Amino acid sequence: MSNCQRILCVDDDKDTCEIIAMLLKIENQGCTIKSASTATEALALSRTHSFDLYILDYRMPDMSGIELCSVIRQTDKQTPIMFFSAMARDIDRKAAIVAGASDYLVKPNDLNRLTKTVKELLSASASTNTGNLLV
Repeated sequence: MSNCQRILCVDDDKDTCEIIAMLLKIENQGCTIKSASTATEALALSRTHSFDLYILDYRMPDMSGIELCSVIRQTDKQTPIMFFSAMARDIDRKAAIVAGASDYLVKPNDLNRLTKTVKELLSASASTNTGNLLV
């Protein structure tokens, strides 16, 4: 990961957000991780802050991660969105991709892939954004 990356972790399980934040901060001292426990809170944060990556859970109390992903995609087509969810069925993964997700990891099985996937998504996004600036 390069320089300061702003990441929004949306999960109603506070411990999950704390674990993600800890892992990503170990990987990159410059990243800023905000967390939201509801989709409503996440949408409010996305209106007032710019993020380089969204990490979403599938199940939340007020709206599914799929719905949240779709709402984000209505105004933001480029920022990577990844799911980190216990919902492990293929149909769940496919629904997330159709809604606009860039990747889908299953917790806790894919915890070891989390930092690598975040790094890849942020790198790909940075190169795409840099390319757009040069055009």
